Amino acid sequence: MKQYSEKTILLNAEVKSLRKKIENLDEVILLKEAKFSKRKFEIQLPLFLNLLESLWAAAILDHLGPRFSRSVIEVRNGLTFLDLIVIQIESLNSMYGCNVPLLLMNSFNTHDDTQKIVEKYSNSNIEIHTFNQSQYPRLVVEDFLPLPSKGQTGKDGWYPPGHGDVFPSLKNSGKLDALLGQGKEYVFVANADNLGAIVDLKILNHLVHNKNEYCMEVTPKTPADVKGGTLISYEGKVQLLEIAQVPDEHVNEFKSIEKFKIFNTNNLWVNLKAIKRLEVDGVKVLQLETAAGAAIRFFEKAIGINVPRSRFLPVKATSDLLLVQSDLYTLADGFVIRNEARTNPANPSIELGPEFKKVGNFLSRFKSIPSIIELDSLKVTGDVWFGSGITLKGNVSITAKAGVKLEIPGGVVLANKVINGPEDI
Repeated sequence: MKQYSEKTILLNAEVKSLRKKIENLDEVILLKEAKFSKRKFEIQLPLFLNLLESLWAAAILDHLGPRFSRSVIEVRNGLTFLDLIVIQIESLNSMYGCNVPLLLMNSFNTHDDTQKIVEKYSNSNIEIHTFNQSQYPRLVVEDFLPLPSKGQTGKDGWYPPGHGDVFPSLKNSGKLDALLGQGKEYVFVANADNLGAIVDLKILNHLVHNKNEYCMEVTPKTPADVKGGTLISYEGKVQLLEIAQVPDEHVNEFKSIEKFKIFNTNNLWVNLKAIKRLEVDGVKVLQLETAAGAAIRFFEKAIGINVPRSRFLPVKATSDLLLVQSDLYTLADGFVIRNEARTNPANPSIELGPEFKKVGNFLSRFKSIPSIIELDSLKVTGDVWFGSGITLKGNVSITAKAGVKLEIPGGVVLANKVINGPEDI
């Protein structure tokens, strides 16, 4: 009980400290991606190999619900998120004859699902490691005592503490020392469901050349991202500011796209020796953090890099899954590539009702995913079912009346339509 109280006091003190002063990030710290991507980019093959041999990639496996791993959902062509990550790293290793290992951080909820997929790749040219993050006891609201101490010893009494646990878990699992022993220098960390998070040698080369211990990829905010964490300069250090740390009276200011123009993609590049140093100096401090991005303030020469939106393509809901399964994207060597036929740089806005929330229900309601190349927005409400070969264009709203099943017939083209029944199709 004393341990939990001490952590709570420390965390509250940090939050109050951050609330005292919020500044926009210095331009010196926030690098525009164009600063190095628009220069003529010439790296000789030996340097490519040296860079890649110093790297390993880590994916954080999220879960949907208490027992379901998002990483095992099929994205396209029968391939899961995890399949795509493995294929990407395999292609990288085959192209350059290198050995970039893949490390997968699980929770106790995702471990079994992950192992089943990893077994398929036992004979591939990729070295795959897995480790579990910590598990923390849930606390009872009335007395703040751990739930397992009250007899709830099953999985429901515990929770995974979030991706901020990646650093102490690397140390506790022995993976950090093992990879340092192999001569690895940097780790690229990303959420497994971010299909845009791929190894970028321009970024790695920049970090190695400038000796940056930590890099967070950020991208311009849109109205859909206003709750995303942003970078600030505070007490001479780069820090991540999350919406939970912002007082209520300043939340609208935090959400402002004009004042805070970028947000954290959670694509992170971190020097392994620096992680080791922090583990020695103060792992207990890191364990208070719940977001991996919050650790940025502990590293020397930490930077943010403003990257294209294409490096942030997360799938957090079935509306996102519809986007990546549609003709808006194609698949090549494990990489999800945007269809050039789409002239609008922004993705369509898609809002699906609760009938589509679960993946199984979502998949059963589409005989095939509609063509959405020319779609601007889609809103679906109620018991709606889609046939095959449907094309959606412009702004489309479909609402089924309460207690009525509405079927959209196959082959139809819906352009700038408001549909409340079969007569509107």
